[in-house]
Amino acid sequence: MKKVPFGKTGYLVSPVVYAGIVSMKEDQADSDGYVSKAIQAGVNYFDVAPSYGDAEIILGNSLKPYRKNVYLACKTMCRKAEDAKKELSGSLKNLHTDWLDVYQLHAMTTLDDVETAFGHGGTMELMVKLKQEGVVRKIGFSAHSEQAALECLRRYPFDSVMFPINWMLHMGQDIGSRLIKAAGEQGLALLGIKSIVERAWFDEDERNTSPWPKSWCKPFHQDDPVLRIAAMKYSLSLGVSVLVPPGNWECQSFMMEHIQKCLDEPLSEQERDQLSAYYQKVKAFPFFKASDKQYR
Repeated sequence: MKKVPFGKTGYLVSPVVYAGIVSMKEDQADSDGYVSKAIQAGVNYFDVAPSYGDAEIILGNSLKPYRKNVYLACKTMCRKAEDAKKELSGSLKNLHTDWLDVYQLHAMTTLDDVETAFGHGGTMELMVKLKQEGVVRKIGFSAHSEQAALECLRRYPFDSVMFPINWMLHMGQDIGSRLIKAAGEQGLALLGIKSIVERAWFDEDERNTSPWPKSWCKPFHQDDPVLRIAAMKYSLSLGVSVLVPPGNWECQSFMMEHIQKCLDEPLSEQERDQLSAYYQKVKAFPFFKASDKQYR
């Protein structure tokens, strides 16, 4: 797969990244195989977090032969520098590395998250210091609130932002538009999560009995590749730099297999109409307004 610019960082990365949750709760041999296949497909950006269970340990082992040839991103949900420093020590050990290509504030959801992380003794103090020392090459964040994301961008010139750039959230609700505009103006790398997500889970039983129990939301089924591909193209059409698959190998491999087609053949009016028609069904579900509140 052809590499794409990762914002203004100078990195050239695969347009689909390896989601660390893919390796979570997997046998080491299976994770090794997934990572090897991803490398062979052209993936050179790997993203993980200590909150993903045992993913750091398993993925870290799988990446040993490739570390110097890939970009490795990690995250922290700690809002205080002292806590983040301790956590980072464990992350570096688990990942068998002494530097991170991208280090991210994770899941910035409320304005309180922003105030604490940017306040005295907050995690941003540590991140800036680590960047000066070369332990961290670039600084980014992930967010599940557009308001929190925009406030982060107001306070620091980040290199990357990870956000749900999803057909359903954007179509009709316009969630993500302000962030997309700001990222474009600032030259940020925009990582789109939830691109092939169809909807929220109805309940935990549906999730746990599905083929994708590690996915936070329900992806379009693999038997419906048309909508999956249309949804990927929709996110790319909005200006996303790279796509992050839901956390399972089936979605990871599907997106790796079809990303070049999505780049070569942009979203058509027919595909947009197909998504629009499906949107009319989804917006009638009871979780719809709740999702609107969550991401605003």
